[in-house]
Amino acid sequence: MADTDSGVVFDTLVVVGPGLIGSSVLRRAKEYGTLARRLVAVDNSAAVCARVMELGLADEATTDGVAAVAQADCVMLCVPVGAMGAVAAQLVPAMKPGAVLTDVGSTKVSVTEAIAPSLRADVPYVPAHPMAGTEFSGPDAAGGPV
Repeated sequence: MADTDSGVVFDTLVVVGPGLIGSSVLRRAKEYGTLARRLVAVDNSAAVCARVMELGLADEATTDGVAAVAQADCVMLCVPVGAMGAVAAQLVPAMKPGAVLTDVGSTKVSVTEAIAPSLRADVPYVPAHPMAGTEFSGPDAAGGPV
C-alpha cells in the first residue's frame, strides 16, 4: 500500500481490461495522481496495450496479467461480466497478500458468484458497480467522468 501521508492510496493499481470503463479509471487516475503511484493496464491484446501506451493512460501495459497482478496493491477487473470468473481464477492466485481485488461488473450476484471460488482470505474483495457506459468500447472511448 502507498504512504497515505502523501495522499496516494495505492503504490500500484492494475486495471485488467482497459476498455471504456477500465481506460476511464486509468485516465482519471493518471490525471489526479492520488489513486496510485503506478498504473498498469492488462489486456490479452498487444494492440490494445500499445494503444493504451500511445494514449498515455498507464505507466505500463502488458499481456502478462499474472506478472502484473503479482506486484499490485489493487487489482480492478474491468472485463465483461461473463469473463469475470475465468479471469479471477487465473489472476487471484498470483496476487500478493493484502492486495485489494475489485471489479466494475454491471451485475453483482453473477459476478460475485463467479469470482467467489477464487477468493482468498488474505485478498480483500470489494465488489463495485460502474456508473458509466456507452455503446463505445476500447481505450479510445474513455474520457468521461468516472
